[in-house]
Amino acid sequence: MHNKSIKELAAGLRAKEFSSVELTQAMLARILQFQSINSFITVNEDFALQQAKNADARIAQGDFGLLTGIPMAHKDIFCTLGVKTSCGSRMLDNFIAPYNATVVDKLTAAGTVMLGKLNMDEFAMGSSNETSFYGPVKNPWSLDAVPGGSSGGSAAAVAAHLAVCATGTDTGGSIRQPASHCGITGLKPTYGRVSRYGMIAYASSLDQGGPMARSAEDCAIMLQAMAGFDDKDSTSVDLPVPDYQAGLAKDINGLKIGVPKQFFGDGLAHEVAKIIQQAINDYQKLGAVVKEVDMPNLKLAIPAYYIIAPAECSANLSRFDGVRFGYRCADPQDLTDLFTRSRGEGFGKEVKRRILMGTYALSAGYYDAYYLKAQKIRRLISEDFKRVLKEVDVIMGPVAPTTAFGIGEKMGNPIEMYLSDIYTIAINLAGLPAMSIPAGFAAGKPVGLQIIGDYFAEEKLLNIAHQYQLTTDWHRQSPKGFE
Repeated sequence: MHNKSIKELAAGLRAKEFSSVELTQAMLARILQFQSINSFITVNEDFALQQAKNADARIAQGDFGLLTGIPMAHKDIFCTLGVKTSCGSRMLDNFIAPYNATVVDKLTAAGTVMLGKLNMDEFAMGSSNETSFYGPVKNPWSLDAVPGGSSGGSAAAVAAHLAVCATGTDTGGSIRQPASHCGITGLKPTYGRVSRYGMIAYASSLDQGGPMARSAEDCAIMLQAMAGFDDKDSTSVDLPVPDYQAGLAKDINGLKIGVPKQFFGDGLAHEVAKIIQQAINDYQKLGAVVKEVDMPNLKLAIPAYYIIAPAECSANLSRFDGVRFGYRCADPQDLTDLFTRSRGEGFGKEVKRRILMGTYALSAGYYDAYYLKAQKIRRLISEDFKRVLKEVDVIMGPVAPTTAFGIGEKMGNPIEMYLSDIYTIAINLAGLPAMSIPAGFAAGKPVGLQIIGDYFAEEKLLNIAHQYQLTTDWHRQSPKGFE
């Protein structure tokens, strides 16, 4: 049961081949069996089984959808009523959320079963899932390698068949990069398409929640439930939600693909470039037309992002001070001691680094030189995308410059770690939708193809990805020992 798609499982539940309780029990057993990969922070066995019983009752009454009774899990950045929401940090190790994030409410209303909360880089700051207070997640394809980050727990859990699907968040590539490294499909929607209410903020103008699953079809089913306007989120966009499943079958003959020459320069591993080029060639066989495009401002994405994101994180994380909730140091001498030691002990090294960077960039005398200039560069990058997407339907290229690297390999070199997101960050700065789909393997490790679309073109991206997955089986591969 554990390696079936959402549609296959939904059909089995309706035909009473198995119950949601049996399916949930099977997943819980796998989570226990493979706990060594460290993908879960919290497992909600009793809660999940109760939700599964409720789902079985709904199915028996004929009140069900494709997600009713499907076991999934949430990245531990989404607030879940009565369940610990840690953000992978010591700072929130004791925080029990008093409400559900809108995404959690929507997926619960669709009938999903929440198995638990998934490991992540602390406050979503990281590209390897090594900054978590709960330890690094292991990549199921290579247990000595990282799964990518910050949604590494989500990607690893789906790849290892510990959850049928999962939620993730993407601030600079945190859905797409781990999806690529773990051989699954991950979609970062347009900024504003999925509610951010109850999703603990890292960088408010960049963060976006999205689905992670084995296939584009499964992501379409998830996004159907997740997307939509939310009056509790001021950044939510009030636009109709298309029928993502119905759009999967559209013919892609004549599709215009733009390939930025900046994506294939120095830094891209030869074996990764070869797989990406082959995937683009496969699209040509499906009737697509490929055109090289020039996006000169892409090279500025990394420096702009690492001013803007830390600046926003500096503001957002100022609320974690040891006073209202979260970690508090022992025996503070005075208020200053309470603040400094609670934050010093509660936050990890990478989070503190980014808070300091952001605070510096926002300080008097440096705001214009750094933060304001980064915002101007952000506009230039957005204009590059707008110009190119008038000429082509989508942009394609690599997700990451290499396959998954070894655990501990880059922890001593923050700059090298930041460059792991060189192909994904610009999309967040522009607020565009993009996804990663499995495209092959290099030395036994997965490689993802990135597809970037125009604003609110998720339907088109899912369609393009699905048509590719109808002719390939990369997304059906399972890591050895986790079949």
